Amino acid sequence: MPCPAQESRPAPPKKIIPKAPIGLTVDIMVDCKNIMSRRAKEMKASEIRELLKLTQKPGIISFAGGLPNPKAFPVDATRKIINELLDDSCEKVLQYGATEGIRPLRDALAAHMRDRGIKVDRKNILITHGSQQALDLISKVFLDPGDTVIVGSPTYLGATGAFRAFQADMKTVTVGDKGMDMDELDKKLEELIRLDCRPKFIYVVPTFQNPSGVTIPAENRKRLLEIADKYDMMIVEDSPYSYLRYEGEAMPHIMSLDKDGHVLRMQTFSKILAPGFRIAWVTGPEDIINQLVIAKQSSDLCTNPFGQYVAYKYVSEGTLYEHIDYIKELYNRKRLTMLDAMEQYFPKEVKWNRPEGGMFVWAILPEYVNTREMFPKAIEKNVAYVVGDAFFVEDEGYNTMRLNFTHSSEEEIVEGIKRLAKVIQHEIDENKGEKIEESIITP
Repeated sequence: MPCPAQESRPAPPKKIIPKAPIGLTVDIMVDCKNIMSRRAKEMKASEIRELLKLTQKPGIISFAGGLPNPKAFPVDATRKIINELLDDSCEKVLQYGATEGIRPLRDALAAHMRDRGIKVDRKNILITHGSQQALDLISKVFLDPGDTVIVGSPTYLGATGAFRAFQADMKTVTVGDKGMDMDELDKKLEELIRLDCRPKFIYVVPTFQNPSGVTIPAENRKRLLEIADKYDMMIVEDSPYSYLRYEGEAMPHIMSLDKDGHVLRMQTFSKILAPGFRIAWVTGPEDIINQLVIAKQSSDLCTNPFGQYVAYKYVSEGTLYEHIDYIKELYNRKRLTMLDAMEQYFPKEVKWNRPEGGMFVWAILPEYVNTREMFPKAIEKNVAYVVGDAFFVEDEGYNTMRLNFTHSSEEEIVEGIKRLAKVIQHEIDENKGEKIEESIITP
């Protein structure tokens, strides 16, 4: 129903609030470190968020953040939807909502997923404040201090941050050009269970993985489910990029192949609508979803209802899918621009993949080049990337980097790759001689 018009009232008299003296600070007398929990003391700031602070200086071209392009934001369509919601349903859309999410959106998402081979209902879906909250809730529900989790090497930094915050012991499995190595995973699980150390779940980003951009092929997805069934294990399938495919054949969702309730699936509107809405969803067995709802009630009561109603309109009216087609066309041009520029300007010693979708290119430099040490030199030349070692749980990956192609303009991509190529070439020239000398001295 329409919102009632507010009564016109005289403006209240202005209150005079005394200003605090400039430079006045409040001394904190409590020793905070002594009262913080062990969990808080072990928390670490996000590597990427800290690095992004360095990329804010004027003139810098940043390939660092995993940011959608502002041109991909559906401003006009969103304005129209918002006006309709405020005109017709403001008493509902501006009110608190259910913890598990508004019913219309959950119904629409369930229908959408059934169309893609995932047999679910509203009761199998929880709406969250972005996928990061989903990771936090999954950690809260599954993990006690010291519990084991299987992750890729490399893997998404936000996931390892969430697991680390709940004091998980993360065991890694190599991620190659076909994603997580299934033979290595099988052997790792066999060894852990023999040591009476059964992992709580396996975390994977199977499609256009962040950071590597690789995709697990269909046969390996089936193998992953077989392994999960063999060891009675849960799989957390994080799928923020699966809609952003620019070439190649679409892979089946792991959950669509699951017959025994081994999979929790995470998806988000952040990459296909707008990250500012902070709307994502988790799909899984009803009993697990119910437990996640209980955990969420003590966290935020409910996810932004207004944003949910906007997302519902996009899904139910079909506008979302038209918008995804637009995004794919926009991002594919940027992807090809970056790949072509890398081919033209990067030193021959650098290797990189050709992702069929997603938002990132993964580059591997010679072992004697440390991209973390090189990062300040790149900033000096007004170009930025994310250091690859940030995505590894173990102490490795220092010769790798992640490059985002979605946020910058095509002109900026070419110029940024030129700048970065010069920085890399200088670093190769500086360190190659030392490497050769070291190999001669070492017997």
